[in-house]
Amino acid sequence: MAEPMLKVEGLTKRFGGVVATDNVQFDVAPGELHAIIGPNGAGKTTFVAQIAGQLRPDSGTIHFDNVDVTHLTTPQRSARGLARSFQITSIFKDFSALQNVALAIQAHDGHSFRFWRPAAKDASLIEPAREILARVGLEARAHVLGGNLAHGEQRQLEIAMALATKPKMLLLDEPMAGMGADDSERMTKFLATLKRTYTILLIEHDMDAVFALADRITVLVYGRRIATGTPPEIRGNAEVRAAYLGEESVNA
Repeated sequence: MAEPMLKVEGLTKRFGGVVATDNVQFDVAPGELHAIIGPNGAGKTTFVAQIAGQLRPDSGTIHFDNVDVTHLTTPQRSARGLARSFQITSIFKDFSALQNVALAIQAHDGHSFRFWRPAAKDASLIEPAREILARVGLEARAHVLGGNLAHGEQRQLEIAMALATKPKMLLLDEPMAGMGADDSERMTKFLATLKRTYTILLIEHDMDAVFALADRITVLVYGRRIATGTPPEIRGNAEVRAAYLGEESVNA
């Protein structure tokens, strides 16, 4: 069996008297799409922030691609191939979609965003940026300003910018947030095209998307991992049903 792409052991994070991450054991296999679900306040964001390097755990270890990254910074983890879709907090709304991706490529190569004007004309940045936009279905929107893109298109652009960092693994935090049913369906189909090419850790409230996409699902409740399994195993787990999904969701 292949070594996990991501392996977390004994991860614990406290904020005062609140245990936000409670001795979590967790792993993601190469090529797997592993979803994390749980009710609001379950500790999902805190858990992923530790994986991304934005929060330091109180105890436990994080191994990524066979390297202990527990004490590495977010940029150091990114350089090793761990990309978080929202580590770029927002797109540049006054730049075109193409320029946004070109800037992400330029930044990953170690240059400052202040050189955006040369980036806009640099073929070594523009051509790969076009390829990435085509990959996410935004090729026809390349010259539209980021601020003029529809909400769903902006989320696609954020993922395109993450792909520009040439990741081995994507951390995607609620890519369907704020989307209507049609946009969510389109995003689900798009994420399905990324499976296997990228190892993906998905945090998502849209249960239809989770059960359609995930190879395995981990359920967090109050910072504690209560279950990990395939979608059918999670649907049939009585503790998960009682704590989170509910009969209606499980039987949907």
